[in-house]
Amino acid sequence: MISELRSITTFVRTVELGSLSKAAEAQQISPQAASKALRQLETYLGVRLFHRTTRSMSLTEEGQRFLEAAQPALLGLQQALSAARQTREAFAGPLRIVGPRSVAQMIIGPVLDEYCRLYPEVQPDVQLDDRIGNWVEERVDVGLRIGLSPQDGLIARRLFPLQLIICASPTYLRKHGVPHTLHDLGVHRCSVFRHAGSGHLIPWHVQLGESMQDHLVRPALSTNDETVELGAVLAGEVIGQIAGPTAAAHIRAGRLVPLLLDHMTQMHSLFLYYGSRAAQPARVRSFIDLAVERLTDNPEFVLGAEELRLAHARGVGDAMPG
Repeated sequence: MISELRSITTFVRTVELGSLSKAAEAQQISPQAASKALRQLETYLGVRLFHRTTRSMSLTEEGQRFLEAAQPALLGLQQALSAARQTREAFAGPLRIVGPRSVAQMIIGPVLDEYCRLYPEVQPDVQLDDRIGNWVEERVDVGLRIGLSPQDGLIARRLFPLQLIICASPTYLRKHGVPHTLHDLGVHRCSVFRHAGSGHLIPWHVQLGESMQDHLVRPALSTNDETVELGAVLAGEVIGQIAGPTAAAHIRAGRLVPLLLDHMTQMHSLFLYYGSRAAQPARVRSFIDLAVERLTDNPEFVLGAEELRLAHARGVGDAMPG
């Protein structure tokens, strides 16, 4: 098929440019290759397409009829090939994604896996960092952020509320008992997250009535890595305040027990941020569309009130002696 296409292209270009040598030059092939392509086409069709002399070439009647039939079809095929190449190029190249180290890895992973299967020519560059850099200078295409926009002029799409759930493993509760009030936390082993940028310990954010307040706990463990904190909580070493997307699967499986539900806060939300949609390359627009479709109000990352209540009752009941 490609050989026939090359021969037809040589024929049409020879007519358009008035000579075989010019057609060969336009296609970046040798005159000998162009002449061979015409001969192969004539042999395939079983007709002569040109009257040839030493000084000129002119179309035969059969050549004229073939030109009228082939020229529009060839143009359409060339346009289709060009569009296919442009589409491939549009879905190739770098895609720079940023997000906070906490929560983003678990959330973005499945979306990124699906996107890479759809567009294998794109090269994602994922940077997980709790600091907020300059998106323009760092050439960021799209990012996940908790709460406020990291920079003026960005478009925000809310994905889902971010729950902060105080929880412990059944092992911890059987060994150390169940805290029933915030005051009780003073005699328990708690983990505290250390901000990777500033190095400061971050107080727990808790709900008190209609407002969210900071609650200081005495750290038995502090870390700037959510994986380390989660591991310690699952191992029964500490009580932690864990983000909903990280805690949800463990609570549903009974590995973690939600505590102090009246003080769980979800005032913050996770947002997807990006620049002007009109200026986005196709590979970026497609990632944004996929992320919004897969993540907006995804129940995998948010626990319902009744689900939390039942998990709390079951976990506390199992921790009771006897």
